[in-house]
Amino acid sequence: MGDLAMQKSPLKVAILRFPGTNCEFDTQYAFEKLGHSTQIIWHKEESISDDTDLVVVPGGFSYGDYLRSGSIARFSPVMKAVGAYAKNGGKVLGICNGFQILTEAGLLPGALKRNNDLHFISKHQHLKVINTDNAFLNQCKSGEILHIPIAHADGNYYIDKEGLDRLEANGQILLRYCNASGEPEVVNGSLSQIAGICNEEKNVFGLMPHPERALESILGSEDGIKMLQGFAL
Repeated sequence: MGDLAMQKSPLKVAILRFPGTNCEFDTQYAFEKLGHSTQIIWHKEESISDDTDLVVVPGGFSYGDYLRSGSIARFSPVMKAVGAYAKNGGKVLGICNGFQILTEAGLLPGALKRNNDLHFISKHQHLKVINTDNAFLNQCKSGEILHIPIAHADGNYYIDKEGLDRLEANGQILLRYCNASGEPEVVNGSLSQIAGICNEEKNVFGLMPHPERALESILGSEDGIKMLQGFAL
């Protein structure tokens, strides 16, 4: 697909690695394919470089998903640095297990529970873009249907009614599971079919689908390109 490096200037992307992370190299490949520079950061690091443009918490099974997915990783030294980075306005993206870690760390509201059928789900899934007024999905159109892989056992998003109302009112719901026609589809039991959200400040983002696995048509979809490109435009 031609030249993917359409951003104004390359980003410096920090990609976290915990024991059990298995998507760090997929994520690195994706951002480098888009023309950015990357650095993989071990979870025991205690700081994030000041010139970092984006921190990505990638997918995998941090600490084997013992206790709850992401519940141990949230105590790693690097997460304190991520919290400070986000508080200062830095952009953070959590993908799959990264989304789980961000909710456990309190950087995103809600929680990810076991899928409603208790089975691991691995397939391409249609998603509806709900909100584009943010750095992540600004290259997408509201109501656009994307086709992105999912692979998770604990992707059932939950938040109480008050929290859901806040997400709706603040435009924090970014993606919902749907069918090819854009109609809501129950995939894992997620409340209101939520597949991705952001914080109120719209600088911390989390989603269960894997846009880093959707950059080449040979793999089934290129829809991940416009998602990840948004951070640089």
